[in-house]
Amino acid sequence: MAKATKKQALGRGLSALLKDPENDIQSASDKNADKVVGNIVELDINSIEVNPFQPRTNFNEETLQELAVSIRELGVIQPITVRKVDFNKFQLVSGERRLRASKIAGLETIPAYIRIANDQESLEMALVENIQRQDLDPIEVALSYQRLIEEISITQEQLSDRVGKKRSTITNYLRLLKLDPIIQTGMRDGFVSMGHGRALINIESKKDQIQIYEKVISNSLSVRETERLVREYQLKNEVGDDKPAKPKEEVPEYISENLDHLTEYLSSKVDVKVAKNGKGRLIIPFHSKEDFLRLAKLLK
Repeated sequence: MAKATKKQALGRGLSALLKDPENDIQSASDKNADKVVGNIVELDINSIEVNPFQPRTNFNEETLQELAVSIRELGVIQPITVRKVDFNKFQLVSGERRLRASKIAGLETIPAYIRIANDQESLEMALVENIQRQDLDPIEVALSYQRLIEEISITQEQLSDRVGKKRSTITNYLRLLKLDPIIQTGMRDGFVSMGHGRALINIESKKDQIQIYEKVISNSLSVRETERLVREYQLKNEVGDDKPAKPKEEVPEYISENLDHLTEYLSSKVDVKVAKNGKGRLIIPFHSKEDFLRLAKLLK
């Protein structure tokens, strides 16, 4: 208990230092910056503005209330992260749920890590930290990846290193943004999962996407059932309504068990043709020179 009190007192002491106009710290090289930057400081809640780069847009009111009750009982266990933007003014980098719940709980101050960063660094920190530490829905994750690529000007390979995810995982998230907005909203609201979305993205027509999406919702179809429905749609469109569909060739179990993993690894749909004698071939489509070179690199 004594250790916790000492830590809290230290945070309040640093907070007083930040309120002293003679110690207005603007960069890491300023006097006393080492005492503040990276340390836990008790900040006035009203001195913290919400980060405009925050990727999370939906906050569950019930879980916020539950977190507020916990904060009233135990305090804020994990400090938020802020960046200094002006004298005694800060902008949130990560921890918006904790900040919101602390306001609900009636706290006047909140423990925070202080960083000094420009807008681009703040955007990157906010997006990366929230992707890694917050329970974002798949569309929010996809939008965060897209913003990092476009606004920080990095490639999917570089993004993979920044967030510690496989490049194929990032590609799968980004593909979700090609879904019709109605389906994206359904994913954000929890009506369908990312697995459903990954199946529906294989349908190019947005109108047909919606039709199948409505069947998925009305019949509470699983991801596997949705994938089967999409395959039936594709087969029907390949042969035409007025032509009888060719019977589907049986694919050996050892292939079907590994096909999904191969598709995910390559981030490309893989078709398999198997002859009766057991011989077969893999067909891997590519859409551009860059896509072909990417596949070639993965297959080395």
